[in-house]
Amino acid sequence: MLGPLWARAYFSSSNPEILNDPEAIKIIESVDYDFSMIEKYLGEWRALGLLIRARKFDDAIKKYIERYPLATIVNIGAGLDTTFSRIDNGKIMWYNLDLPDAIEFRKRFIPETSRNKCIAKSAFDTSWFNDIEFKPEKGIFFVAGGFFYYFNEEENILFFKALAKRFYDGELIFDTLSKFGIKVARKKAKKFKKKEGIEGANWVFGISKAEKFFSKWSNKIQVVESTVIYSETPHNPKWEKKTIKMMKITSFLKVSRFIQIKFLK
Repeated sequence: MLGPLWARAYFSSSNPEILNDPEAIKIIESVDYDFSMIEKYLGEWRALGLLIRARKFDDAIKKYIERYPLATIVNIGAGLDTTFSRIDNGKIMWYNLDLPDAIEFRKRFIPETSRNKCIAKSAFDTSWFNDIEFKPEKGIFFVAGGFFYYFNEEENILFFKALAKRFYDGELIFDTLSKFGIKVARKKAKKFKKKEGIEGANWVFGISKAEKFFSKWSNKIQVVESTVIYSETPHNPKWEKKTIKMMKITSFLKVSRFIQIKFLK
């Protein structure tokens, strides 16, 4: 929760051309927490990746609500995400979905409003489908940043299928690592634990080829877009040389992607 928040707050201050996130900055200033280990773990290039992810999701949502200004938006695994404050058109209905402890913590910093509500449930407890206001003609869009790669393929497939069955014509954008990227991430987490004594993330699920993956499991899911994470962001000469190098390497190897899908009738 705190890693993406810190990245958006710290790096949006110096990279406003990518993202401007005053709410994240405000929250960070109010949190009594030592972010040095998060900074050490992420480094500049990973933190910028989180900033780029936020911008990509912002753009996708804005594009969607141009077509569906009264849409329902569901933020899966919301944590301390601040997207609503950046994209709200004054009409959308927004839901932040996360585990009860996470929602309780979120509410300490980001109060609910009549159009920005929280649901304290696991995303895989699909009873939350009944907790949201949704009309097909108004549209529905899902965002899931840093979520699916922590769960196994079977869990994710069942979830994708459930969304497709219930919310036809809806769309979902998420980020994912390739299978090779999962191996690299696991190796880094193991190395960091050995060096710092801190347990890293449990990386499980990756997608290398989106069209092939979804066509294997469902004819109700269409890939709208699949984009390599750093491919659309110009390199800034003020960034560390290591950052630019790693961006080029991860882009060439297609380690991480943004994938947007649509649920068909």
